[in-house]
Amino acid sequence: MQYHHTQNGILIKRIMGGAIAFFLVMASVVGLDTVTAFVFYGAVALMLLLSWLFSSLTISVDSEELQHYFGPGFWKKTYVLQDIESIEQVRNSWIFGWGIRLTPYGWLYNVSGLDAVEVQLRSGRKFRIGTDDPQGVISAIHGNNA
Repeated sequence: MQYHHTQNGILIKRIMGGAIAFFLVMASVVGLDTVTAFVFYGAVALMLLLSWLFSSLTISVDSEELQHYFGPGFWKKTYVLQDIESIEQVRNSWIFGWGIRLTPYGWLYNVSGLDAVEVQLRSGRKFRIGTDDPQGVISAIHGNNA
């Protein structure tokens, strides 16, 4: 069973878009030839980069591996299905936020929402992957790990 799903971080894109617009307006207000404007434009460039890198989270499962990555392939992680001991649907606290975070439950990779799958590896390591399709991920792993 092949599985491939990309979750878009719509809220992240909107928040970053608003912040970018704010910094562009502020840069034009202070004047283009000031150091402050340079700082604002640097912030805009950084936000554009982060928006591009963390705009989506893709999860794919094939007959041998679970793989997930942000945006264009940033922070790609691959796990052999035989190394997965268990997987279950979980709900994250809003405090954990988005992006890559260390939580009391292990590393969290999340782009939007609170739903996730928690993966327990045979080594004892746990991590969570945020997804708007937790049952699809679980079914794909169980279907390929049988």
